Amino acid sequence: MDAARARKLADRIQQVVAEMLERRIKDPRLGFVTVTDARITADLRDATVFYTVFGSDAERADSAAALESAKGVIRSEVGRQTGLRHTPTLTFKHDPLPDSAKHIDGLLAEARARDEEIAKRAQGARHAGDADPYRRPDEADEADEAGDEPARHGEEPSDRAGHSAR
Repeated sequence: MDAARARKLADRIQQVVAEMLERRIKDPRLGFVTVTDARITADLRDATVFYTVFGSDAERADSAAALESAKGVIRSEVGRQTGLRHTPTLTFKHDPLPDSAKHIDGLLAEARARDEEIAKRAQGARHAGDADPYRRPDEADEADEAGDEPARHGEEPSDRAGHSAR
């Protein structure tokens, strides 16, 4: 099957399931469910519908049970609206992406708070060494005059006794 056609069909299944949950499924166990994605296999036999539930773990479990009990009605409507010869079987799967995103947002906020704390500590701080630790060309000339001659290109540095340091 063409991947583009399968993606379009998955998008259509997502729309149909979302409409069914909003308008036709009246199960009291069904909480605030949002259909986030739908994927279908290449042979168009199986579709996975990803959803999130706003609420507690108990509400999430109740919504999962309500979706399982309404699976047949939803599959019939998917078959009617897509016009496929073989209606794909539906599998409902909780999407952990929003929970992961919330966790990552919390970690980023914590990192920002730590960065602000470090920036506050660093406002009055000074460097431990000289303000400018690098030697300038005029300092190198003063060192030459004092007798500290740097090694020339191609020569090996020697120790105090005049032996090479190999």
